Amino acid sequence: MRSAFCATLPPVKTAAPLSLRLGSEGLSALNEIARRRGISRAEAARQAIAETAERDRRRSGLAAEARSLMENEAYLAEAQDVAALMEQLRGSR
Repeated sequence: MRSAFCATLPPVKTAAPLSLRLGSEGLSALNEIARRRGISRAEAARQAIAETAERDRRRSGLAAEARSLMENEAYLAEAQDVAALMEQLRGSR
C-alpha cells in the first residue's frame, strides 16, 4: 500500500545576507553577547540590531511626547504649580 502526503506551505521570507566588518571591539562585544546568551554570533547580531531599533523607536516616541507636552499650555501651568508646591513643601522643614 502506498500513500502520499501533500502540503502547501506559505512562501518563506528569506532575509538578505549581510556582510560587515567588525573591528576588534565590535567582534569582542558580539562574541560576549553570543556567549552570555548561549546563541550563535549571527543570532546575537540579529538580536542586537532588533533591540537597538526598538530602543531608538522608544526614544523617538518619548521625545515626541515631551515635545507635545512642552507645547501644551495647560500641562505647563500644572507643572509649574506642582513645582511651586514642591518648593513650598521643601522650604517648610
